[in-house]
Amino acid sequence: MKLSEFKFKLPENQIAQFPPLHREDAKLLVLHRTTGKIEHKVITNLVEYFDEHDLMVFNDTKVFPARLYGIKEKTNAEIEVFLLRELNHEDSCWDALVEPARKIRIGNKLYLDDDNSIIGEIVDNTTSRGRTIRFESDYTPDKLVAQLYALGTTPLPSYIRRPMKAETARNFRKAFMIEDDAELEPIIREMDEERYQSIFAKNVGAVAAPAASMHISKNMLKRIEIRGINYTTLTSHVGLGNFKIVDVEDLNKHKVDSEQIIIERECVEMVNHAKQTKRRICAVGTEVMRALESVAGTNGLIKEYEGWTNRFIYPPYDTLVQSALLVNFYFPLSLQLMMVTAFGGFENVMAAYKEALKKDYKFGDYGDAMLIVD
Repeated sequence: MKLSEFKFKLPENQIAQFPPLHREDAKLLVLHRTTGKIEHKVITNLVEYFDEHDLMVFNDTKVFPARLYGIKEKTNAEIEVFLLRELNHEDSCWDALVEPARKIRIGNKLYLDDDNSIIGEIVDNTTSRGRTIRFESDYTPDKLVAQLYALGTTPLPSYIRRPMKAETARNFRKAFMIEDDAELEPIIREMDEERYQSIFAKNVGAVAAPAASMHISKNMLKRIEIRGINYTTLTSHVGLGNFKIVDVEDLNKHKVDSEQIIIERECVEMVNHAKQTKRRICAVGTEVMRALESVAGTNGLIKEYEGWTNRFIYPPYDTLVQSALLVNFYFPLSLQLMMVTAFGGFENVMAAYKEALKKDYKFGDYGDAMLIVD
């Protein structure tokens, strides 16, 4: 397929800037991929589409506070450092993005805290904005990581912009039932720290949230259990490669960045049992779908794995493992949209997106959801 086929107009006012008041308050568009039928529901209706002993697979990756701000030596220019992943724990080397990149060269040093106890030295260029940074401090490697996390902030995607004009502030206070005299900035910061994670989050390593898993609250999980639906988790550390701009018209020529996945025995046993007993398996998120497909045999059974995947899934593609998919609404030309169309069918999904735009569904990590079933 061609890149241009995944282009559509997304109004800015349909990009979610805040999460819903409660996780399960999001709207849910249900697409039946065999017929193309569309239903309009809410997340609490999710369990109605699954039976006892069906299986849901969630992502237990945990987003770390990856966005830091430092001061460049000599010039005192403010530099944003976006940590991607730790390359060497003992040497405290990290892969990162810097902004503005044009000001940062090999050998430059950045001061990250007020007392200059942590200094980052640029030791290599990786991409136009990418740098390898070695952090120098008197801390042990473990303590240094803890200090970096303490200095960092929640790495919200760049499309979340919150200029707090009077009307925006009023709407936010009303939606979240906040008193008129309460200071908003710390409230929003605390909200993001909690809500830009799923309730399953335990394995640190993601720089972007597993958006579909974020719709599940503890109350919603209880509804799943009462229904008799089984669930398990795997780890797929969502990296910025998942949001890399596709810049070639011929999708066969696009290279996907590798991301780390961990699939343990319990997950393998539950997925394979569901597959062998012909139960429905729902991948919650495109990153879960990609992880499952990366370790599946031709019979649809999966195996334990800890490593990396650069699987690029786009139509036409016959999925091997899942028979249902829960996702958010993704942006034009995005890798996630391509994966969703690979599962749900290009025409079906693009028709559903047209309907979602008409019905004012919200797009992005804090937005609404779509469930694709047979």
